[in-house]
Amino acid sequence: MKILVFGSLNIDHDYHLEHIVAPKETLTVDSYEVVAGGKGLNASIALAKTKQQVYLAGVLGKNSELLVDALNKYKVDTTFLDKQDVAAGHAIIQIDQNGENSIFVYPGSNACVRKEHVDEVLKHFSKGDFIIMQNEINNQDYIMTKAHEKGMIIFLNPSPCNKKLDTQPLEYVDYFFINEVEGFQLTNKTDSSEILQKMLDKFPNSHVILTLGSNGAYYSDNQQTLHCPAKKVSAIDTVGAGDTFMGYFIYGLTQNFNPQQCLEIATKASSITVQRKGAASSIPTIEEVNEI
Repeated sequence: MKILVFGSLNIDHDYHLEHIVAPKETLTVDSYEVVAGGKGLNASIALAKTKQQVYLAGVLGKNSELLVDALNKYKVDTTFLDKQDVAAGHAIIQIDQNGENSIFVYPGSNACVRKEHVDEVLKHFSKGDFIIMQNEINNQDYIMTKAHEKGMIIFLNPSPCNKKLDTQPLEYVDYFFINEVEGFQLTNKTDSSEILQKMLDKFPNSHVILTLGSNGAYYSDNQQTLHCPAKKVSAIDTVGAGDTFMGYFIYGLTQNFNPQQCLEIATKASSITVQRKGAASSIPTIEEVNEI
């Protein structure tokens, strides 16, 4: 079984400040960093830190050495990365003193995925292999369709949750990873139990993982609903926490963990991430997680 992440790579510009800037307000930041990010890159590094062999497919833009260096550092296989002479994807991230964030993303090279590249990448994968996606690249409907035709197991974090999802064959998704905001956008429900039920009504063959920050996380399928409480920690930066959670939950599946065990190890891992600054660099190793 192989693991493929087909997703985004971003150069993150992190601004730490007292609170998220309001309209017409000007603030001076406390600190500023440029780090490797993007949901695809983060998820691939999270899995790599569990000692899994993981392949990342996506598109690098100009001046992306920072991203390549990060992937090489954590031994992510970059064989399937395309390179194009366009601006790299990047994100502007505000992080307040409680660790909450506000993000806007310029797609750049992440919007330049070619169908020919997709076909070339998927030639190397087969039935039962894992493919992990988010919603930060183009041609995702094509990727999902081709992966489904091959019998790959599809994992999706539908973030950012926007109109692009309307064109995607979400019925092919085996595992959804959503937070409460994405849950509301997909179901028009705010109560966690109603979100889970509505998701399963719409996608009865899927497994749904709902993360709720300090209120823990839920797993639900057509047979059971499980809950794992959050670890009580002092968060300083929640960027990358969702990608860490997704990566470690999938790691659990590779180890034949049951869903409750997958929730628990993913919760432990993300509780470490939120206590550190940065995205990819804040993701813990499997050794650090096992120490808890």
